[in-house]
Amino acid sequence: MSRPIFNPALSRAFSSDVTHDLEPDELVRYSRHIGLNEVGEDGQRRLKQAGILIVGAGGLGSPAALYLAAAGVGRLGIVDFDAVDLSNLQRQILHETSGVGSKKTESARSRLRGINPHVQVDPIDAELTSANALQIIGDYDVVVDGTDNFKTRYLTNDACVLLGRPNVYGSVLRFEGQASVFATADGPCYRCLFREPPPAGLVPSCAEAGVLGVLPGLIGTIQATEAIKLGVGESLAGRLLLVDALRMTFRTIRLRRDPECPACGTRELKALIDYDEFCGTRRNESVSLHAGVRELAPLELATRMRRADPLDVIDVREPYEWRIARIEGARMIPLGRIGAAVGDLPRDREIVLYCHHGVRSRAAAEFLASQGFDGVWNLSGGIDRWSAEVDPTVPTY
Repeated sequence: MSRPIFNPALSRAFSSDVTHDLEPDELVRYSRHIGLNEVGEDGQRRLKQAGILIVGAGGLGSPAALYLAAAGVGRLGIVDFDAVDLSNLQRQILHETSGVGSKKTESARSRLRGINPHVQVDPIDAELTSANALQIIGDYDVVVDGTDNFKTRYLTNDACVLLGRPNVYGSVLRFEGQASVFATADGPCYRCLFREPPPAGLVPSCAEAGVLGVLPGLIGTIQATEAIKLGVGESLAGRLLLVDALRMTFRTIRLRRDPECPACGTRELKALIDYDEFCGTRRNESVSLHAGVRELAPLELATRMRRADPLDVIDVREPYEWRIARIEGARMIPLGRIGAAVGDLPRDREIVLYCHHGVRSRAAAEFLASQGFDGVWNLSGGIDRWSAEVDPTVPTY
C-alpha cells in the first residue's frame, strides 16, 4: 500500500479529508508521482486539494511556481506588484522577453496555465502589507517566501506564525543561497535566526551585488521540494541549508526555537507591525543623516541642480552601468578608484555621490568623510529612485 506524502506532524495545515478526485488525464500526467510509494494516488489528490501562496514572482518564486504547478498543486497564489523588466530575465524563468512591461502576476498566470491547466492560479497584483497579509496568507495552506527584502521577509514570517502556516524560506546573493522551513508547529521561525533586521542599506541587494542566474533556480527548486514533501524523509524545519554555488558545497546548520523570540517564543507579537519602521526603510524625508553620512533625496538634488548650485555629482558605479543609465551632468568615478581620486576631488564645493540603490555610494561617502571632506552627500535610493521620482526616462535595470 502506498504511504501518503503528507504526515499530520509536519503538514497539519493540509486537510486530511481528501475530496478531490483525479481526472483520467491527471492519472497519466502525474503517473511518475503516483508510482512512488511515498506519494501514491492519495498523496497526489492531496496535492490537488492544497493551496500554496508564493510571495514574489521573481528569481526564487519562478522555479518554485513552475515546479509546484507541474507537480499538481491545486491552487497557486502569486502575490507581486512589480512589472517584468529586461534585467529580470537572466534568472526569473517564469517570464519571457515578450512579457517585458507586463504585470508579473499576469505573466506568471499565463505561463503556469500553459504548464498545467488543472492548476488554479490566483494572481494577486498587490504589495503584501500589514493591512492585507493576514487575509491573503490565511487563504492558503503553505507559504513559499520568494521575497528579496527584509521588510516583506519579516512581515511574511510574522503572518505565518500568527496564522500557523509553514513558511518555506529562501534567499540568494551573489553565489550563495539559503533555505529552511519556518513557523512549523514545533520549529523555529525567521526571527529565531535573525531577531532584528540589519541597518537599512548595510546588506546589498541582488541588484547591487549581483546574483548568479542559476542560483535562484537551485534554491527555488529546493523550496518547491520542501513545500510538497512535508512528512517524507526529513524537512528543513529546524535546519538552515547553506549553498555555495561557486565552490558547489552544501551544508546545514541546526536551528532551534528561541524561547525569547517575540513571534514564536514569548508570543508577545500578537499583531502585524509597521515593517517600514521596523526595518528602517522609510524614505519620505528630503534630507536625512545615516551612519554619519548625509543623505539627499532625489527630488532635493533635482531642485539644487536646477538652481545651478555648486555641486559635483559623481557616479560610483561600474562603466557598464554608466552605459545603461546616468544622471545628466554627473561624472563617473567607480568605487574602486575613489581612493586614488581623492587628490583630484574639490574641497570648495559639495559632492553628491550616487550608485544603483545607494549602498556603494554610501560607502564612498563614508570614505571621503574620513578623509576630511565636509560637504559630502549620498543620493538616497540611487539612480533607481531618481528614475522613479525625478526622471522616468532614465532606464532601470
